[in-house]
Amino acid sequence: MPEIDLKPLHNLLAGLPSKGQTALLPVLHSAQEIYGYLPEPVVKELARYLDIPFAEVWGVIKFYTLFHSEPVGKTILHVCNDPVCAHAGSDGMLKMMSQRVDQSLEGQPVSITIERAACLGLCEVAPALFVQGAPVEHADRQVWEDLMAGRSRNPPSIIGGDLRLLTAHCGGDFPTSLEEYRKSGGYRSLEKVLQISPQAVIEEIKASGLVGRGGAAFPTGLKWESAAKALGERKYVVCNADEAEPGAFKDRIMMEGDPHRILEGLIIAAYAIGANRGYIYIRGEYLHAFYIMQQATEDARQAGLLGENILGSPFSFDVELRRGAGAYVCGEETAQFESIEGKRGLPRLKPPFPTTSGLFGMPTVINNVETLCNVPLILQQGASNYRKIGTEKSPGPKLFCVSGDVRRPGLYEVPFGVTMRHLVCELAGGLRPDRALQVILVGGAAGAFATPDQLDTPLSFEHLREAGLPLGSGVITVFDDTRHLIDILLRLARFFAQESCGKCYPCQIGTQRQHEIMQRINDQGAQPEDIERLQLIAQVMTDTSLCGLGQTASSALLSALKHFPHLFQPAMVAHA
Repeated sequence: MPEIDLKPLHNLLAGLPSKGQTALLPVLHSAQEIYGYLPEPVVKELARYLDIPFAEVWGVIKFYTLFHSEPVGKTILHVCNDPVCAHAGSDGMLKMMSQRVDQSLEGQPVSITIERAACLGLCEVAPALFVQGAPVEHADRQVWEDLMAGRSRNPPSIIGGDLRLLTAHCGGDFPTSLEEYRKSGGYRSLEKVLQISPQAVIEEIKASGLVGRGGAAFPTGLKWESAAKALGERKYVVCNADEAEPGAFKDRIMMEGDPHRILEGLIIAAYAIGANRGYIYIRGEYLHAFYIMQQATEDARQAGLLGENILGSPFSFDVELRRGAGAYVCGEETAQFESIEGKRGLPRLKPPFPTTSGLFGMPTVINNVETLCNVPLILQQGASNYRKIGTEKSPGPKLFCVSGDVRRPGLYEVPFGVTMRHLVCELAGGLRPDRALQVILVGGAAGAFATPDQLDTPLSFEHLREAGLPLGSGVITVFDDTRHLIDILLRLARFFAQESCGKCYPCQIGTQRQHEIMQRINDQGAQPEDIERLQLIAQVMTDTSLCGLGQTASSALLSALKHFPHLFQPAMVAHA
């Protein structure tokens, strides 16, 4: 093995603003950009410099899928393999490109590594892949020739709906600049809150009825109030932009289209709870969104919207961006704190809850992108006007990611309370000709199946709860009558088995056994005891897993067992 030149690494380390473990993930990303992977001499040197045990650094590298400890190609292709992209042809595309690489290796030197990805957050433009972090949408067999010729195809995503409040600035060719955002009223809500007390801001958020849009649906105002009252040397706010649920892509579109709306919401949250430091944790695969948010943050800082004495007020606050490294579990709030602190993203036991002991052990508020985007709107319109949108128990606008077997997959903004039929059949154009609806997966991989007779269910927390369906983060995946549900369930089971962090045995072992059973059913057909086995595994994981990953890893499967028990009968012959 050739000797590793450590001079570029030394230059990188010398330019670090601070040492310590919290700098680990950014340093690993930068070092991998220099060397193409993370060779052992490099890891040892940065471990020495950061004063972290080598074994711990190595453990972090092995935990995250985007870090490579062995040499890889200069060009890395990530091919999406979630159900939507698979049904759109990604399996065949992966096979074709792998063959092309093998053929090229025989004829001439190439340096390409192809990796299968669970989901790339590009479900509305399936099949999709990333080339060195850059998205390639609606990929087909022509993609190899385009790649070799340096051509790209990135048509804009469909953004529509009955409302354009949160998405008003999304859908253009370029992200909304600071100047454009301010011309349309941006940061006026921040100017307003700086003139009133933090408690008054919290009361307005509470009065609005805003609840978290990331899936947990916890009242935002109560969360802020708890953190504001908590005692701590410092307080933090965190924007959770680690969107990795199959079928989810709204955070990516919001970051790429309207980054300052997110920043404004985060700054207001910081003012309300008394935080002077914040983090925006962005999914590692969202490299384009990361650069856009990075530029928006710098523009805001130069304009006096971040830093000391914001807009001439006594309030000071600044933000640091963190890029994830490929771990679905880091969407869980405490696992995300661990990742920001430079560790493996393992969930913490709760209580204590983040509002009293969160990031670095200090009181912390963490909200997802969509939640924060609602904050400027509430302060602009007032809580009473905001509540006129949606239903009494589910006020406000909601973003839904619609993908799968519909004519117009995309991001749709609607008031809470519209029916599933309106969203799927009218806004998203319904199914393609000569196709009938089989099921709709509501709530993403951790969701449940809705059947055609549930199309008129209103999309609100209360109505979905009555129907036995979760809202989740707003993921709606449509499957027509040509799709094999066992194949869909197998892919979901594989996703959870791959993404389990392994900290707690119920999830680590349960997701593996669930995947093994589904693989056997897919290949050989069901056995008499399979339903009982799957139900028992689901019950144990739901009752005893440490975090939401294991607790919901069987949700879609249990839903299928309820609606389609015949699929799991021994008489069924595997479709593949």
